[in-house]
Amino acid sequence: MRAVNRALSAPASTGKINGKGAPVSNSEHAASNGHDKVTPPRGYTNEDSAHRREWLAKRTGVTISSGVFDEPEKLQGLIENHVGYVGIPMSVAGPLKIAGSFAKGDFYVPLCTVEGTLSFSMTRGCYLTHLAGGITTRHFKQELSRAPVFIFSDMTQSVKFIDWVNLHFSEIKAAAESTTRHGRLLRIDKYPAHNRVILDFVYNTAEAAGQNMVTIGTDKACRWILGEVQHLGPVRYLVESNFSGDKNPTHRTLLHGRGHQVIASFTVPERLLRKVLRVGVDDVIQCATDKQLGSQLAGVLGFNLHVANGLAAIYLATGQDVACVTENAVGITTFDRRGENLFATLTMPSITVGTVGGATRLLQQQNNLKLLGCAGEPDSSKKLAEIICAAALALEISLAGAIISNEFAASHAKFGRK
Repeated sequence: MRAVNRALSAPASTGKINGKGAPVSNSEHAASNGHDKVTPPRGYTNEDSAHRREWLAKRTGVTISSGVFDEPEKLQGLIENHVGYVGIPMSVAGPLKIAGSFAKGDFYVPLCTVEGTLSFSMTRGCYLTHLAGGITTRHFKQELSRAPVFIFSDMTQSVKFIDWVNLHFSEIKAAAESTTRHGRLLRIDKYPAHNRVILDFVYNTAEAAGQNMVTIGTDKACRWILGEVQHLGPVRYLVESNFSGDKNPTHRTLLHGRGHQVIASFTVPERLLRKVLRVGVDDVIQCATDKQLGSQLAGVLGFNLHVANGLAAIYLATGQDVACVTENAVGITTFDRRGENLFATLTMPSITVGTVGGATRLLQQQNNLKLLGCAGEPDSSKKLAEIICAAALALEISLAGAIISNEFAASHAKFGRK
């Protein structure tokens, strides 16, 4: 679900809005002040694409190529039985203004998508929040888990096993961390169930997303444990019980998080809502109430309009594991009135991303991380998580506006079809 309203729909628009809420044409804008465009230039021709790349390079200092494919020998560890490439179009949305724990300033967000209106919609949300001073983000924690289960002949042994794990945490930690230079085992949470014990290994994975890191480290620790607890009788283990919620939307993830936990918020005056989205504060709040009822009836986990859309597009562009969208899209969006302003918040307890490892080393994905200033530097994975949360919130308010103003279908008819 994506949307863009009439304020950003004219092919010749600069992305600026005049005092009447209408798009300003390139010629009007040049005549009025001659300043550089705020939002990406428009158009569908090769010349338009080249113009956007030049425009982006001037604003960010990063040059985006029209197409870069890595040599097959560079793909080891990423894909097997490689036969070729599928080109996914890439766009840019912004400027996204963020005041965060790690992300600070204006960002142009790379998106890989074939869903018409997504790029315009995110840009509209970015533009609205930029006019209002930007989006505030806070990074709360980074914890990625792997949850093996140990199975015993009866519950007596499982109770003794929990005590044994508590006494030998330091040795288990040493075994797990021996497989990684950067990952750190923070704790092991224990969950007894019948004659089984789930051990939830919780790690900090530094700048890596860490899915392989926690799997390999936990397996090494489990093998060491297995060799030390034979006195408890017959015992076996599975390296993942599915308790971690890996690639699954779960209540556990919603409550405790998996990966990065980030909260984003913004405050927008009613006059800007009406100018850009043509809706009021109370309209947005009422929409949230109506959609919450529908979500509860349907049994939706979390509460948001389409966080998954932004995640998938950014994940593809920056070399993340796109399947993690299934667990990462359980965010909760809320809207409140603060005087004459709309206050919006998005809590994302699970953002499983990294800036090193995996497909982040591919040429185009690495360049996109440089575009965001997140190419593996210390705390860059936290910065990336904040950018993702803010971009998702910008997309949320844009879609809400389109649905409330009854422009959702029209925008898809105009920009989602050829």
